[in-house]
Amino acid sequence: MAILDLPRNILIENGAINSLDKLIASKGGRKVFILMDSFLAKSPLNLHEKVKEILMKSGIDCKFFTDFSGEPSTQNVEDALIQFNAFQGDCVIGIGGGSAIDLAKALSVFGKKMDTEWSSIPHYQKLDRLPLFAVPTTAGTGSEVTKIMVITNLGTNIKMNPSHPDLVPDVAILDPELTLSLPSNFTVYTGLDALSHAIEGLLSNRATVMTKLFSLEAIKIIGRSLPKVFENGSDIEARSDMILASCYAGIAFSNASTNLAHATGRSLGARFHIPHGLSVALLMPFVMRFSLDSCKEQFADIAIALGASPSLSKDELSLYAIKILEDYNERFGIWNNGLKYIDSQQLIADIPTMVTDALSGNGIATNRKVPTEHDIQVIYCLLAEKLFKTNSHTVTEIINK
Repeated sequence: MAILDLPRNILIENGAINSLDKLIASKGGRKVFILMDSFLAKSPLNLHEKVKEILMKSGIDCKFFTDFSGEPSTQNVEDALIQFNAFQGDCVIGIGGGSAIDLAKALSVFGKKMDTEWSSIPHYQKLDRLPLFAVPTTAGTGSEVTKIMVITNLGTNIKMNPSHPDLVPDVAILDPELTLSLPSNFTVYTGLDALSHAIEGLLSNRATVMTKLFSLEAIKIIGRSLPKVFENGSDIEARSDMILASCYAGIAFSNASTNLAHATGRSLGARFHIPHGLSVALLMPFVMRFSLDSCKEQFADIAIALGASPSLSKDELSLYAIKILEDYNERFGIWNNGLKYIDSQQLIADIPTMVTDALSGNGIATNRKVPTEHDIQVIYCLLAEKLFKTNSHTVTEIINK
């Protein structure tokens, strides 16, 4: 059965954020709690002042929560909830990257029912929450249209990613102008995250005729637009394309699931505190090579969407798709940036823990070729070889096992 869960409203245009007050008023919001990435609320951006001015036009009261950094944690949710309850808000907005929007999703649930258990979220027939709005300022996570949130449990150091159709925001506001300030490295990290969403959504064994359309269109747009915004961050047309492609990719993976690249990337990111898009990009080529034999037809479609000639054979196109991802990692500095976060000895020592964490999350069963524990060990070892040119006894032993 093909079912597509979407926001009720998706608005995309330059300056779309100026409609925020009308959209909130249409949902009955009068006291709005806003989770915003902290740098957006500082000079020179001062986006919080602009948002407050927009809301005041319709007499809407608001409070901002910016006391978080990096990927969201259970502690961030608890801290936000204390301030939310004191404010007595009636709806929630996430403005920023995936962290802000995922925090907003969590707060919309726990702000409605404080005793909700994290583990029970996917099992509710209906998940009660407060009205929820999402305003992305990056083109990558797709969180504004997804039914998933990623929150790190500080007690276990595991990234939880509960999913429920009611976690899809009511309204997604896509304003390309809000992405203009994104630095080049995070433009690339989030852009490659969107590309991985689209690719994994296409490769997932839960992909449907509808999600495939969104996946392939996202891949096409990213292939032509990400290099442009990497070279020129002020290219508003390319920025518009990227935020639309991120939305399409979010729709695809939210309804079809990510798979092995995200399963291994979440574990790597949590262990070394790596930006999410970077951690997934580091692993994507190795995961694709592992999965190659099980989905050559899909790999061929990916290669064509990224500009390869359809006249090539299916085998040639399949390998070409992987080569393009490897070339992106070289061109956009992904391998070098990974070295800034990862210690070679620590990476090798942590492989058993990362394998366990990867296997415990979602994305394993939806991979067309379901990996064994050893398969995931090899993927991490291949990353170690690539980053550190290592020929350590441990890595060689695992790969040749």
